[in-house]
Amino acid sequence: MITIDEAFRKFKSRLELNEKEQQNASDRQNEVRDYLVKKFAIDRSFLTGSYKRHTKTKPLKDIDIFFVLKDSEKSKYRRKAPSVVIGDFYDALVEKYGSSAVRKQGRSVNVDFGVVVDSDDNTDYRVLSVDVVPAFASASDYEIPDTDKGEWIKTNPETHAAKATTAHQAYSNEWKGLVRMVKYWNNQPRHGEKPVKPSFLIEVMALECLYGGWQGNFAYEFQSLFATLADRIFDTWQDPAGLGPPVSDGMDNARKERARTLLMAASREASLAINLARQGKNGEALKAWWALFGPKFPLS
Repeated sequence: MITIDEAFRKFKSRLELNEKEQQNASDRQNEVRDYLVKKFAIDRSFLTGSYKRHTKTKPLKDIDIFFVLKDSEKSKYRRKAPSVVIGDFYDALVEKYGSSAVRKQGRSVNVDFGVVVDSDDNTDYRVLSVDVVPAFASASDYEIPDTDKGEWIKTNPETHAAKATTAHQAYSNEWKGLVRMVKYWNNQPRHGEKPVKPSFLIEVMALECLYGGWQGNFAYEFQSLFATLADRIFDTWQDPAGLGPPVSDGMDNARKERARTLLMAASREASLAINLARQGKNGEALKAWWALFGPKFPLS
């Protein structure tokens, strides 16, 4: 029978993108980029977000693509409400993909490719969706629209990526895998709405909550991490680049209370699984971890 450590290693591997998924992601994002460059005056575009930082979990969806508009477009968009540029990008994408596949979001436009996810969270190696993010360069940073706040906000995805890389190296190259696994837990349908939203908040919290270095035991790492996330969910979590509004602003007190309850429950479930393993009940322990994390966690 597979050991608990072997199961976690296999779980981590299952959440890593394979060659087929990377190729489909490349094809999809190039398709969107090639189309939008004909619709807008775009200086450059690039992949960003958790996909670029290698903290994206499965099923693979909402891959962020930054579209940096040329300075000539500032009079048309930057001096107007953020809803204007979001609306124009939305209209352009509807022309290609149809209104049922395109959705406005606070800072981006989402394009859904209609891929069906099976009961084991498999998608036949296909990407579910991308998020199109209009942006303007601002010195070494960027400004993006925030329709919820009604203003343009600053961000720097390169800084986010650099901090994730530093954290990963400081944690014996286990940090990104741990983040992916917690994000996978966060995405489980049994929760209804995601406990922690946006998922980026998990990554931001993990920059501080995963500390002291890798101790070599996944079970204890997760028991402690879930407990720490629960304890600190009400903290204010700033943008790692020190530019935009706090990442934790996306959750009100009611959502944070719900998240704390679910995170505490996850920590207790992890403790139960650990106790089962201590008693030599390896099979039951594996089932307990599977029940906690979801179908990608292996039982054999």
